Amino acid sequence: MDVRRQRTIRRPAVVTSIGFFTGADLTLRLLPAPAGHGIAFQRTDCPGSRPIPATIEFALPRERRTAIGRDDVSVETIEHVMAALAGLQIDNCLIEIDGPEVPGCDGSARDFVDVLLDAGTEEQDQTRPMASVAAPFQVTADDGRSEIRVRPSSQNAMVIEYRLDYGADSPIPREQLSLEITPDSFVRELALARTFIAESEVAALRAAGYGSRTTARDLLVFADDGSIVDNELRFEDECVRHKILDCIGDFALFGCDLYGHFSATRSGHRLNRDVVQHMVDTKSLTSFSSDRSADAA
Repeated sequence: MDVRRQRTIRRPAVVTSIGFFTGADLTLRLLPAPAGHGIAFQRTDCPGSRPIPATIEFALPRERRTAIGRDDVSVETIEHVMAALAGLQIDNCLIEIDGPEVPGCDGSARDFVDVLLDAGTEEQDQTRPMASVAAPFQVTADDGRSEIRVRPSSQNAMVIEYRLDYGADSPIPREQLSLEITPDSFVRELALARTFIAESEVAALRAAGYGSRTTARDLLVFADDGSIVDNELRFEDECVRHKILDCIGDFALFGCDLYGHFSATRSGHRLNRDVVQHMVDTKSLTSFSSDRSADAA
């Protein structure tokens, strides 16, 4: 297995959009950072607040999204920008944001990938920490309907297999896909895949105060008959591709290159985070280089 050097971006990059949950107008700036910094978020609208490292130690309990927090300051919905950084193997970056949530854009990682590719990358003078799953394990949701099975990877790579199946009554189709995750496969196969929801769930979310400015053009909404509301698929199996994208963003909370075979069935952000926490708690990994990146404080 080749050890690679850490990477950051050559110049700042900016993404603006509304927040899917808060409806706020948001500007996110991705900034170069030194070797060993890791990924961290800085709330510029909270003067004096410290950067929040994007690691599992700072993850918050949330449904339908991943968030991190520190000293009563939080950043919501970080999973898509985290997936873009991890997918492109950008290891060190300070992310400034002027509100409580990462911009939703079109519900995919496309906008983040586009500006990161435009900014370019540069190698740094330290090697990237790497770890590999050494022994099989499994995490299962409390209701027993969702699980992630993890085992060592015979390819010495990250391989994510996802089975999407919400049952016969769901308008969201059954889909399955397995991919070895590399920068090329991420850009080609995953970055454009958008988040999705059943139309029947929309009213409850709006009643809870979410999605006040989000429309069916901003993500994939499945009507009861399985049709797409006011939008079109980018991939025939776009939903399962997006679920793999979410896994990449959430698994990046481990803070280093991670090698293993991850087989997920109906998992969401909570179960994805449980996998990372299990690996931290049990140390069921074999390290190939230095320890995980230090906090970016």
